[in-house]
Amino acid sequence: MRDNKVNDLSGIPLTENHTFDPAHKGYHQQTVDNMDHQEDNSMTVADDDSSLIYKLNGIARKMPLWTKSWMLWSLILILIPGSIGFVGISMLFKLPSSPKCPEVFWPLASASVRLHCAQIAASKQTIDDLLQAIDLVKQLPENHPLRGEINRQLEQWSEDILKLADQSFQAGNLEEAIATAHKIPPDVNVSQLVDKQIEKWQSIWSKAEAIYQEAEQELRQRNWQSAFMLTSKLLRVNNEYWASTKYDELNNIIVTTREDGDKLYKAEALAKNRNLQSLLQAIKLARTVKPNSYLYQKSQELITEFAQKMLKLAQSTMQAKDADTALEIARKIPPVAELQVQVDDFIMLGEAQRSAFLGTISGLETAISQAQQIDASREIYSQAQELIARWQLEIEDISRLEKARNLASQGTINDLTSAIAEAQQIPTNNPRSQEARREVARWVDQVETIEDRPYIERAEQIAVMEDVNSLQAAIAEASQIRPGRALYFQARQKIRDWTAKVERIQDQPLLEQATALADSGNLQEAVKTAQKIAVSGRALSKQAQTAVDTWQEQINARQNWQKAQQLALAGTPESLSQAIKLANRVSSRNVLRLDVNIAIDQWSQEILNIARSQSEVDIAKAIDIAKLVPAGSSAYRDAQQEIQNWQQFMIPKSLSTPSFQPSLEATPPLTPEFSNQ
Repeated sequence: MRDNKVNDLSGIPLTENHTFDPAHKGYHQQTVDNMDHQEDNSMTVADDDSSLIYKLNGIARKMPLWTKSWMLWSLILILIPGSIGFVGISMLFKLPSSPKCPEVFWPLASASVRLHCAQIAASKQTIDDLLQAIDLVKQLPENHPLRGEINRQLEQWSEDILKLADQSFQAGNLEEAIATAHKIPPDVNVSQLVDKQIEKWQSIWSKAEAIYQEAEQELRQRNWQSAFMLTSKLLRVNNEYWASTKYDELNNIIVTTREDGDKLYKAEALAKNRNLQSLLQAIKLARTVKPNSYLYQKSQELITEFAQKMLKLAQSTMQAKDADTALEIARKIPPVAELQVQVDDFIMLGEAQRSAFLGTISGLETAISQAQQIDASREIYSQAQELIARWQLEIEDISRLEKARNLASQGTINDLTSAIAEAQQIPTNNPRSQEARREVARWVDQVETIEDRPYIERAEQIAVMEDVNSLQAAIAEASQIRPGRALYFQARQKIRDWTAKVERIQDQPLLEQATALADSGNLQEAVKTAQKIAVSGRALSKQAQTAVDTWQEQINARQNWQKAQQLALAGTPESLSQAIKLANRVSSRNVLRLDVNIAIDQWSQEILNIARSQSEVDIAKAIDIAKLVPAGSSAYRDAQQEIQNWQQFMIPKSLSTPSFQPSLEATPPLTPEFSNQ
């Protein structure tokens, strides 16, 4: 007996260690032709028949007589050979079973076996199985009878590999897809499509990545609309991964980033208020943006910007000498790497400035001591040294000012003069120079007031009589105070008052004379007299000008009234209308206005009467005359009624019939020219 196992599919004997790997070097397999196998089976059957006949003869000698019946043996001889023949024929016509591919010894395998096993492997539609199928048949000779079928299968399996690679590409695994495509043997016809397919994948992938990156950049710039438009382009990319997974991912990122953007917009709006609470709220809001957000970097930039605004606010507050508030603001500035050194320096120097703002020698000495503790390596060291020098000068200035104030407190001219001299020793570029200048100016005013007060007092005593001579003497006394002195403006006000009194005393008789002339009816002479005062610019000039205007208006009114009366004498509609216009120029404040109103009503009635008379001859002309009646006169309403009646009369009856086109609008008044036609 042989130890080899027989393949259940093909009947080919196999060794126990056989595997399906064709590259394995330890395979051992015996390939036996199916027809030889059938012949061996037939020979085995013939040997079995001879042995059986021999045994039957031996048995026949020992058997009873009844066993020697010819009929029995005939039947046996018929059945046994028939059975053997049936079994032999069945074995001859029995088809060989399919080979078991894992047990095939590939170096000796036929082309049909290789093709059959390759097809089985390829049917699994995995990359490894398709590659194994290609490897099984690609090494067969080019002149093999099955080469046509093999090439067709190789092309199909290569296309299947490309499809599987494309599935990886569509799933988002570009590198895996490229690696899979490169596994296709270069000597297969389809291999020329591999580079084109890879180039296509890379082009699609690069385009999608560019869209994605551009959308990310728009998000960082907070251009939501542009980001949404770019996102929609992913739907048109020929890749399911980018058109679905990455599209949804980017949409979710936009929604989240937009929420962060709204927070930053609100923070920026708060920071524009530039007060402490708004800046703190803005920083708190910007800190809610998470590190994985596209706007995280922007939020950090804004936090730095808001912190800088807080530092500037603290600095401006310190310049306003509100050190406590300035230091409070500085201590609330969030820790920002770019500003931390500046904030620490500001607080350190601010503590010294707070002591200096007390304005006392002890406070300045404390400030100097605190500033001297600042290390030379700090950025504010030079500023601290400048302040120390300034504060040392300020201590000297305070000492001088205190001495000067003590002198000035005595209130005498000599003491004030000494105080001024002491304060003037403070140089103009010293810290307390402005304060010293203010004190000097105040003490100088006190000295000048003491010196010039007697002039004011004497002038007031002289002016008590309020006659021209006394007032002029008072003016002369007060004029001794020179410009720029402390009491100069007070003296000038006194001089203006006394001068006005002198002018009133001098001009009042002339104004009274003009008034008397006007009362007597001599308005022309009154105007001429008062005009002298009006143009002088003296105390009574405004009063005189008012009187001149009043009298001149009366003169004009009288002239207009006279001209109107003369025009009205003509009695024509035009002359009466002109007379009314002239008469209306008389002011309502004038005494002639009552007579004017009566005359206007009379002349208006005359115009209406003329129009009524004219209506009997020419209605159009009558309407024109009636329109001359002025509004506000007693005849105005009657004139308007007559005009309406005459216009209605001029409308043809056919147009005024109610049954004729009732939807038409009222016909406008006809012109005189139409009526004449």
